[in-house]
Amino acid sequence: MPVNPITVIRHVPFEGLGRIAPVLENAGIPFQYFDLFAGDAPPHPSLSPALILMGGPQSANDNYPYLQTELRLIEATLRAGRPILGVCLGAQMVAKALGATVRQNAVKEIGWFPLHFSGTGASDPLLAGLPNPFTVLQWHGDTFDIPSGAVHLAESELCKNQAFRLGSDVYGFQFHLETTPEMLADWCQQDANCGDVRELTEPLDPHAFNHEQETAAAQVFRRWAALLT
Repeated sequence: MPVNPITVIRHVPFEGLGRIAPVLENAGIPFQYFDLFAGDAPPHPSLSPALILMGGPQSANDNYPYLQTELRLIEATLRAGRPILGVCLGAQMVAKALGATVRQNAVKEIGWFPLHFSGTGASDPLLAGLPNPFTVLQWHGDTFDIPSGAVHLAESELCKNQAFRLGSDVYGFQFHLETTPEMLADWCQQDANCGDVRELTEPLDPHAFNHEQETAAAQVFRRWAALLT
């Protein structure tokens, strides 16, 4: 098991690991949050067993110095051969670090939507065995191209590129499998998300599909954690 903690990058304080945290804790894998926007300095990738990048209301194309720092961290982690998991904005940052384009999606995708796995996705080491389609939480306005050398794993009706894998241990998920009902309820109250919430035609139910999300998250994130052992 890793001795040093996993590096976890947050883009806002309210978007944390969610359902990922208990999986890591149960596996005895320590982790530490770093908020680059607040000036935190994460360790060099050679000193951390893996990198997880969470979501946030920013765009990967925003010209914030801390996002440039994050891109360099991802590039160094790739060179060090460490596992990476990017979620939503985190996935977009990984795609961008790999040279892919990040751009506005045709529409904002916010709410519960069916996710369709490709043939490769249906047999992916992390995703195999999930229902196909599988309803997940989406909350994004941007999308990414699949990076060169990576494989396409999933799509939705409103967003073609929902997940990719590079090699065996670099993953980008546009969707939010990590959220708990408590997290989603909190997101809907956050000032940074008020604009998105006002655009919804009906309120988001934080408890929708909770059992399905819990079961799938335990499987997917437990399999990801196994990459570190």
